[in-house]
Amino acid sequence: MKNLLDTKNNYTLLKAVPNEYITACFNRQAMKITTYNKDQVIHFEGDICMNSELILSGQVVVERIDESGNLMTITTLLPDDILGGNLVFSKNPHYPMTVTAKTETTLLVLKKELLFDLCSGNTTFLRLFLEYISDHAMLLGDRIKHYVNRTIRESVMAYLKNEYILQASNKILLRSSKKALAERIGVQRTSLSRELQKMKKEGLIEYDRTSITLLNPNFL
Repeated sequence: MKNLLDTKNNYTLLKAVPNEYITACFNRQAMKITTYNKDQVIHFEGDICMNSELILSGQVVVERIDESGNLMTITTLLPDDILGGNLVFSKNPHYPMTVTAKTETTLLVLKKELLFDLCSGNTTFLRLFLEYISDHAMLLGDRIKHYVNRTIRESVMAYLKNEYILQASNKILLRSSKKALAERIGVQRTSLSRELQKMKKEGLIEYDRTSITLLNPNFL
């Protein structure tokens, strides 16, 4: 707990909570710190959301299984992000997707009753909490719509178009591995490789381990 008090100003929501209040919450077990190993599931799809959790360290991924049985990464959450903020007060508080620790992860668990007390008695905390869940609900909704409605080809082309504009070059340097790129656009690595091979055969691109070259940018 001492480490949390020393670093609490790194977390938006905790800045609004006095140290004495945090200490009291730990003493009555309204707050606790939990850790997860890499690839450990934090919440399965369908689990009931009993608490809200603030990510203190690590990375968390929200994933869904598509109609073909492929696991798709919808979004990645980082320190200062919140799990369950948009579910904990819902009449149907079930996680719609699986939540997994992408790396070793530490969470601060805030019990539902505590979260309600903070929102009721601390207007600064309430404003910050509402801002977060409003902004991220919209972002997550857009991400889900993006992945559900787009084919793999459309997702790849959207990525290439964005990088073509950003890098101002036909040769797009990959900022990460193909595995990470596949996760970013929400497809399996094997599916991405197959699509890139098809696009190469069609004369649209050339690619290697570190770059993708657009042979005809007009197709974007």
